[in-house]
Amino acid sequence: MRDKKLKAKGIFFDLDGTIVDSRQAYVAALKAAFLSVGQKIVDIEIATEIPKRLEQNLPINDMLQGIDVQKFLNVYLTTWYQATATKTEPISGVSETLEKLSKKAKLALITRRNVPKQDVIHEMRKLDLAKYFQHVITGRDKCNPKPSPEALIRCAEKLDVKVSECIFVGDSVADVRAGKNAGAKTVAVLSGIFSRKELEKEKPDLILENVNQLPDFLE
Repeated sequence: MRDKKLKAKGIFFDLDGTIVDSRQAYVAALKAAFLSVGQKIVDIEIATEIPKRLEQNLPINDMLQGIDVQKFLNVYLTTWYQATATKTEPISGVSETLEKLSKKAKLALITRRNVPKQDVIHEMRKLDLAKYFQHVITGRDKCNPKPSPEALIRCAEKLDVKVSECIFVGDSVADVRAGKNAGAKTVAVLSGIFSRKELEKEKPDLILENVNQLPDFLE
């Protein structure tokens, strides 16, 4: 795989599972949501299955039999957005990686989190990562969510690059699909909640263990 080199004038990154490890936030959201519907015992195995399904707009009713799904979701999403502000950690070594990549291309961040852009920028500043990103798009920016290519196309316009000259890096099926729909090159990383098998089905240009391997695959 190291023989495959990609060229890019812009590199766009998903946030959760790509730049930061959000697993603790998923678990916190799941526990709060189950508690809200009167369940204290939580099957942690579904802590990743629920966000996987939500990411792909798939139903979760079969996982929550006998539970008020709407109430569960309201608490889950509210807690998730709150928890990401305090329970996410940068992927180990990501700062050094972004430093290298920022010398090769323009960098941007695209997240489905339905929070104001300034919240994400503030989080990135606390992690000393904000300086690497020239543009940030969140779920509040009135773009159709991934796998729609809209956010990527808008990002490319903001950075004054062609989307075909960009790479989109993410940990999910929706990330790969969004990149392909936009006409960008796609890099899937295994540092999130999706498995290699799930990501291989989407046929990204590269699958890497984490974002820190990316500089080795750029021209």
